[in-house]
Amino acid sequence: MSRKAALVAFAWLVVAGVSPAWAQSTKLALLIPQLYGPNGLFVDSEVTLVDGTSHAGHFNSAFQSRFTQFNVALASQLAAIPLPSPASGFTYTFDETLGVYQRTTQSFGPILTERPETLGRGKLSFGVSYQHYAFDSIEGVDLDGVPAVFTHDDAQLGGGRADLVTTETAFDTKVDQTVASLTYGLANWLDASVALPFVRVELGATSTASIQRVGTTDPKIHFYGAGHGDYGTEAVYADSGSESGIGDVVLRLKGHVLRGARTGLALGVDVRLPTGDEENLLGLGTMGLKPFAAFAVTLGHAALHLNAGYLWNGESVLAGDVATGEKADMPDQFTYAGGIDFGVTKRLTLALDFLGTRVSESPRLVQQSFTAASGTTYPQIDFVTEAYSILNGAAGLKMNVFGRLLLDVNVLFKLNDSGLRDSVTPLFGIEYAF
Repeated sequence: MSRKAALVAFAWLVVAGVSPAWAQSTKLALLIPQLYGPNGLFVDSEVTLVDGTSHAGHFNSAFQSRFTQFNVALASQLAAIPLPSPASGFTYTFDETLGVYQRTTQSFGPILTERPETLGRGKLSFGVSYQHYAFDSIEGVDLDGVPAVFTHDDAQLGGGRADLVTTETAFDTKVDQTVASLTYGLANWLDASVALPFVRVELGATSTASIQRVGTTDPKIHFYGAGHGDYGTEAVYADSGSESGIGDVVLRLKGHVLRGARTGLALGVDVRLPTGDEENLLGLGTMGLKPFAAFAVTLGHAALHLNAGYLWNGESVLAGDVATGEKADMPDQFTYAGGIDFGVTKRLTLALDFLGTRVSESPRLVQQSFTAASGTTYPQIDFVTEAYSILNGAAGLKMNVFGRLLLDVNVLFKLNDSGLRDSVTPLFGIEYAF
């Protein structure tokens, strides 16, 4: 494959990524906060107030007024998704005595972490990878049943206002991410890379709401009637949507600053551009800057590597209020990783990694119990703001199919429950070096 053909293929992916996505009436970032409607959760009532108007039971809770922070959790997780390393599996150094480029290691390197080796001046590498995330928990709470309690306005006045609405909500959250990356050796020690993610987000919520008659037994005070004259105590609210489009493009410079007989150190910087539509959860809606370091020690056919970086984020409506356009600081992240890549044969490399992300002050879901006026307790959730760590393990293979074509297969698995999590995330990819 010629360089021209590779660049044409990459340009095609760019065009495909920026093509308009199908329009939908509700932005995905508003789907959960407005699940019960833009004005909150209401139930029917046949009570007439003293001014002659009818009474409509209006209920609020942390779920309705603060669950916009689910968006922050999802956005933070999107920022923490490890992009496959844009460094080529084939890396070279110039042998001045022979006047030719020679491969630096037998191993094809790690998959989700970075190694210090660079491509070599004038060398080009192209790769495409695919990851599928099916989130199944948030802070250890199963997304199939998140509980919440809604209290009536002015509940402290007692009587019918002591009634509650309890809900159990199932969330269906999936993210598919295809990343095309291109790396070019500007010098023997310096690489420039661009990573273009194409993202598809599917988001759905189904909530079953039940009226708990704590303050009164009169079915006409609070009920779900559906216009049929009955006095039911249960209703189901549901909404879903999906969106596809280009995500946040990442630009990278990486320089090999230390090259020993067995050790190497590279310094680099990633710049994340806010090219994804944040209102549809395709991007973070703010620029990010991440300086990083990659260190490795080579031991025969194996290499031990350590990575560390810090991601500074700006302000985004995802951390504020999408409905009003108010922005707030998106949490920063400190990332660290360590692992080993081992050249099992000349055509097969095994990569094992530990990946950690420390998220700065950010909303976190906590489980609580709500005690009603009757003394009955109900499970519910709330949010606190604090730092937390996301820990993952990864195991993968890089196979040299033929020539300079590599096939990547990897599995990312969670090691703790913090944040919005997927238990197991598969990755498939190809790399080609010129």
